[in-house]
Amino acid sequence: MIETNGGINRTASIILIAGIIFILSPLAIALLVATQSYEDFVAAGGISLIPGRHLIDNIAHIALETNLPRQVLSSIIIATSVSAIKCAFAFTATFALVFFDCRWSKLIFALTIATVMLPLELIVVTTYQVVANVAMPFNWLVDLTGLGFLMERLGGVAPHLEWNLLDTYVGIAAPIATSSTSVFIYRQFFLSLPRDLPRAAAMDGAGPIRFLIDILLPLSKTPLIATFIFWFIGGWTSYLWPLVAASSSDMQPAIVGLSRLATSEQDRIPEVPMLMAGALFVSFLPVVLIAVMQRRIVKGLNLSEK
Repeated sequence: MIETNGGINRTASIILIAGIIFILSPLAIALLVATQSYEDFVAAGGISLIPGRHLIDNIAHIALETNLPRQVLSSIIIATSVSAIKCAFAFTATFALVFFDCRWSKLIFALTIATVMLPLELIVVTTYQVVANVAMPFNWLVDLTGLGFLMERLGGVAPHLEWNLLDTYVGIAAPIATSSTSVFIYRQFFLSLPRDLPRAAAMDGAGPIRFLIDILLPLSKTPLIATFIFWFIGGWTSYLWPLVAASSSDMQPAIVGLSRLATSEQDRIPEVPMLMAGALFVSFLPVVLIAVMQRRIVKGLNLSEK
C-alpha cells in the first residue's frame, strides 16, 4: 500500500508561504514607502499602495547628504570586531574545556553559560563606568592593598591611571562581544568529534597548539562561519550600547544614525519616505549576507547540534 502525503505537503506549503509573506511584508512596505516623496506621503495621509517614482532620489539623498554611508562603515568595523572577538575567545575557551581534563570544567562551563542571563542592557551603567576608565580595576587594587597610600607618602602623588575607550571602536565592540553563547555551540560540535582524535594527533607528534590550528580549526570551519555571520548580524543591529558609548556622529553605527534621520521639529510629520529609504540602505548588506550564506549558517548550526 502506497501512502500519499499530498495533504501534508499542501499544508506545509501553505504554512511556508504564509511565513514568507509575514516576514517579507515589512520589507515590502518599507520599499513601497521609500518610493514616495514627502509631499505624496503627507497628501495620502500615510502609507499608500501606489508606488512612487522617488526611490532613486531618496537613496541619493541618503548617500550624498547624510552621514549614513560613514556610519555604515562604522557598523561594518564594529560588527566584524564583535564577531571576531566572540568567535576567537569562544573557540579557544571551548577547546580548553573539552580537550583538557579539569575537575572544574563543568563548573566553569556552567558559570560561562550563566553570563547569558546577564545582558548588556541590564548593566549598561556599570559598563559605561568601566569603559570610561578601563584602568579602574588597577586603581581599586592599588587602593585596596595600600600601595596608593604608600606611594603618596614616598612620592607625594597617589597613582591614578585613566584610559578612556568611549567613542572608540574597541570601546563599542568589546562590551557587545561579552557573550558566551558560542561556547555552547562549539562545545556541542567538539563533543561530536571522535574521542580518539586528540590521541591520534598526539601519536603523530602534534601538540595542543598544532592540534588546535592544523586539525581542529579546519574541521570547525562550517560552525565558525555560521556563528561569525550570526554574531555579525547581532553586532550590526545593536542599538543601546552604541548609542551610549559613541558620542560623535562618525563613530555611531548605522542603526543609531538611522534614528537621527527623523525630524525633531514640532508640528511636523517625520519624513517617513526618507526613513524607509535609510532603512533599506542600512539593511542591504545584512540581507545580502544572509541570502548568500544561508546554507552555511544552517549547516553550521546543524553540525553543532549533533
